[in-house]
Amino acid sequence: MFGRREDGRRLKLDDPIVGLTPYVMPKRDDSQVMVTQHIDCDTLTNFIRAKREENIHISYMDLIIAAYVRTVSRYPEMNRFIMNKKVFARNHIAVSLAVLKTLEGDDIQETTIKVRLAPESTLVDVHNAFAAAIEENRKPAASNLTDKVAMLLLGTPGLATLVVALARFMDNHGILPHVILEASPFHTSMFITNMASIGMPSVYHHIYNFGTTSIFVGMGRIERHVEPAPGGTMRFRRVIPLGVVIDERIACGAQYGRAFSYLRELLANPEMLMSPPEGVKTEI
Repeated sequence: MFGRREDGRRLKLDDPIVGLTPYVMPKRDDSQVMVTQHIDCDTLTNFIRAKREENIHISYMDLIIAAYVRTVSRYPEMNRFIMNKKVFARNHIAVSLAVLKTLEGDDIQETTIKVRLAPESTLVDVHNAFAAAIEENRKPAASNLTDKVAMLLLGTPGLATLVVALARFMDNHGILPHVILEASPFHTSMFITNMASIGMPSVYHHIYNFGTTSIFVGMGRIERHVEPAPGGTMRFRRVIPLGVVIDERIACGAQYGRAFSYLRELLANPEMLMSPPEGVKTEI
């Protein structure tokens, strides 16, 4: 309340346009910007194979999440969120991920996990954190806090409507209980979904009005693109498409441009993610 929240701290911005934008576009679905990033697949595949020979097992998803975390360590603007028309710096880094528990015949079960990561996290740290969370939530009897809250709300007619409305009010005023902030996958730095795991192309997934998610990434199946090559010829290049939806209110275009440029640099040189960052920038 009064600009104080458990999950973030209100910022005093030098850029009046960024500060004014939430008043012009009060909801996230007013301010969604969509862009596709094509990441060179062969670079990442060769890196993954080389690390496997060192008995280090990582995935494309690990690389994308690690690159985002490293980007936040340099450009903390990418970890802001808007609440009640105010701009907040998030107090931590969290990434939410939709996970298939089973995919057998018509029996499809899905859950959502949220993992907190330190800004100093390396690629191996990210892999270990998500591997442990996914393994735990894929156990036959597993039911994480998000699932338990959802089942509780749906168990009584009308309860979900009442509780969600109350949660929206409390969230707007910074008094949402800790247990709900922890359980909610919508209160996160970035939400990511692996569409390639079910053979689908990348998608532009909307960002939610409920919660604090400012970035949603949909990773699609590998594509072959035709591009110019030396000598006036053409060549095929394998790419991983990322459908990125962002809340344009959290930063100006130049800040987004620098952050995405750095993200592409990291994924073009993934060895950079094996060591901690030289420093971590924070906003006050």
